[in-house]
Amino acid sequence: MRKMHKPEIKQDPMYRLLREQKIDEFNQRRAAGDTCQLQNADLRGLDLRGLIADNLDLRGVYLRQADLRGVNLSTAQLEGASISGAKISGTYFPKQLSPEEITLSLVHGTRLRYR
Repeated sequence: MRKMHKPEIKQDPMYRLLREQKIDEFNQRRAAGDTCQLQNADLRGLDLRGLIADNLDLRGVYLRQADLRGVNLSTAQLEGASISGAKISGTYFPKQLSPEEITLSLVHGTRLRYR
């Protein structure tokens, strides 16, 4: 059985940009080569529209009631993440996640499990 971590408020400067809703700056710094540690991060309630999530490691991330509309998460690692109550209209998810799995997390807060 995997150990589930509590959502963490991190000191990582890139994480801080997301918490401060500075999505464009986060995207620019990532494109310039900055790395970030987001595993198990607390991103609940944030407006993450416009986030370029290519290959982000979002395992165990807590996205409760976050605004993910239009975000392409298809190459992000989302295993163990929770999207309870998130806004997901137009969001692309990894093909390893079934629609049922996404719905369970969205409605009941379960952690996302890959097939």
